Amino acid sequence: MANQKHLDILRQGVKAWNLWREEHTDIQPDLCDAKLICINLNDADLHDTDLSSAKLIKADLSGANLRSAKLIKADLSGANLNGASLSSADFRRANLTYADLSRASLTYAKLSGADLSGADLSRAKLSGAKLSRAKLNGTKLIKADLSGANLSGAKLIKADLSGASLRRAVLVETDLTEASLTCCNIYGIAAWNVEMKETTQNDLVITPPGEPTITVDNLEVAQFIYLLLNNPKIRDVIDTIARKAVLILGRFTPERKAVLDALREALRTHGYVPILFGFDKPSSRDLTETVSTLAHLARFIIVDLTDPSSAPHEVATVIPHTIVPVQPLLWREPLVIDGRVVERREYAMFQDLRRRHDWVLPTHYYTDQATLLATLKEDVIEPAERKAQELAKR
Repeated sequence: MANQKHLDILRQGVKAWNLWREEHTDIQPDLCDAKLICINLNDADLHDTDLSSAKLIKADLSGANLRSAKLIKADLSGANLNGASLSSADFRRANLTYADLSRASLTYAKLSGADLSGADLSRAKLSGAKLSRAKLNGTKLIKADLSGANLSGAKLIKADLSGASLRRAVLVETDLTEASLTCCNIYGIAAWNVEMKETTQNDLVITPPGEPTITVDNLEVAQFIYLLLNNPKIRDVIDTIARKAVLILGRFTPERKAVLDALREALRTHGYVPILFGFDKPSSRDLTETVSTLAHLARFIIVDLTDPSSAPHEVATVIPHTIVPVQPLLWREPLVIDGRVVERREYAMFQDLRRRHDWVLPTHYYTDQATLLATLKEDVIEPAERKAQELAKR
């Protein structure tokens, strides 16, 4: 129950309440279970006050200082908390339906399990706030800062943002694990390093009000899709990459690098965009994924097999999962091993890759840099282009 003395002082008005708070800074006010329906507490100093289970329906708390206040299970439905200071306040399981929390400071506030359905959190500062399992369906989060906020759900209870407006909101390192984002408006959102494990993402609106509605099902690609639709230069870049990018793979020793640099320059003169990727050491999983991503973007791939250790792991990983023409190159200069002259050949596994995947072309052998460049168009580019056109028809 609320402390009757504290309640009586509060009912004298904000001025009397704030004066009492200044004179009794050592006292934590207790307003538990208080009924303060429609009361005007505008600019009141309520920081560190215990308001658990209090009924503050439609109360005017705009500009109030509620830092670190306890509002567990409090009923603040329809309350005006515009511009209120709510940092580190405890709103767990509170009823904040249709409350006005615009421009409020809710940094590190505890809102787990709170019902914020239909509330207005436009321009609110929610960095570091805990909103796990909160109800945010239909909530306005326009230009809200959710950096580092936790909006995760659980397998049985999801943080529900269905129908919420996240237009121009900031989501940097925000945790949306198992949350539901169905039908959210995410136009202008800034999303970086967001945790999205098992997040429900359906019908996300990427267009602003007043424009024909376009939806996607992936928050991480939404910004890219919108730019793609509205920026012809980006479309041109993507089209250029799809038609002209050539990925060059291999482990390049100093003597081999000069040849491959010359190959790169020659490809440019033929209108291609060469991407040279040298493996200085065995690749990690992340590096292999990078190669795979580049391979999917390429028109065709040139792989240098001259060095016996040339990228076998990377090539064996990429080829089976990337239907892109692969043109192997091999320098004919013989090897001398233990005093014996040995003909250079592809490593054994490469022959198996060629048998299984018809987009691996016959190896092009060359004797020197000049020969390679002289035969580049006829023996490398044209076979790769024919195979790319063939694959496009499948």
